[in-house]
Amino acid sequence: MLTIGQVAEYLGVTVRAIRHYHQRGLLPEPERDASGYRRYGADMVVQLVRIRTLSDAGVPLARIEELMGASPAEFAASVAAIDADLKDQMAELRRRRRAIAELSSGDRLFVPDEVVVLLERLAEIGLSAEAMRTERDSWILLAAQHPDQVPGWAEQKRKLFENPAFQRMYLTADEAAAWDRDDPRLEALADEVNAFGGLQSPDEGAEPILALDALVAVTLMAAQTGRPVPAWERLIELCKSRATDVRARPEQPR
Repeated sequence: MLTIGQVAEYLGVTVRAIRHYHQRGLLPEPERDASGYRRYGADMVVQLVRIRTLSDAGVPLARIEELMGASPAEFAASVAAIDADLKDQMAELRRRRRAIAELSSGDRLFVPDEVVVLLERLAEIGLSAEAMRTERDSWILLAAQHPDQVPGWAEQKRKLFENPAFQRMYLTADEAAAWDRDDPRLEALADEVNAFGGLQSPDEGAEPILALDALVAVTLMAAQTGRPVPAWERLIELCKSRATDVRARPEQPR
């Protein structure tokens, strides 16, 4: 037979915890022996192990009290249900750990993989840090509005960078952010942009964006990220007007 101190040491709990279990009615206190000590037998130790294990698993004491009075079959079924709940909690914790880990893995937490590949390509060709931020922010906004279309759009744009002329045009457009709004070079740049697709709308009613086939999402950047660029705004205007001029121009006789 064991004293309460010996039981507490064996279980790795405090004497106070065992007394709390008695006070809550989870386990009756043993009778005192002739010397005035309460002695715990093996059966009571088994019960205390069950109580401690259930408590460590997060089972409320009120529920533990019910389980201590349950039949063996009911107890086993309840333990199985608790185990299944713990498995669900573990799966959720693993998901949260993955999400936390992804916070240090660059942009993959914010945009689809196809966009990440595109952004990596833009970094390779030497796009400026400011343009990279604008590009990423624009794709985040696009992904929120058009989640199903964005992977295809990003892949389509990435393939355009296999064309050296497109790369040069894109880098020139990046440099143009520092130009004055009335810089004459913008007209030639607008013609280059139009040659690669110009202004397009991915869906009817969607906000026009400059080049999912060319400069992707400059208008989204200007309108929604809060970083308007006068030269790019003028470039958009020129792309529209010069494309309209070309369509309106009468066909020359051959």
